[in-house]
Amino acid sequence: MGVIKVENIRIYAYHGCLKEETIIGSDYRVDLNVVACLEKSSTTDSLSDTVDYVLLNQIVVEEMGVPAKLLEVVAKRIISKIFSSCLSVTSATVSVSKINPPIGGDVERVTIELSETR
Repeated sequence: MGVIKVENIRIYAYHGCLKEETIIGSDYRVDLNVVACLEKSSTTDSLSDTVDYVLLNQIVVEEMGVPAKLLEVVAKRIISKIFSSCLSVTSATVSVSKINPPIGGDVERVTIELSETR
């Protein structure tokens, strides 16, 4: 087994419970950590034998583009899409951070982290 990490994916998106958040948008950061068997790809040197991190990034961009009230929903959609698109992935952890959240304080970011294993 091995781990593929795609870290600090920066995206502007329109998530939140406040109406203004879905109109104005906000900066987000997404981090992925997927576990898959990387033994074959480590010897064949073939992209078709591994989890393509370009595809992982594309999944994040697509799912972050669909507005949701809760970051938990976005993270769940990302994991579900990873599992349906990358059959060799056995577990995934997704962190979604909202930068400068509108919570009435000096807060750099709020983060939710969701993990699943199949």
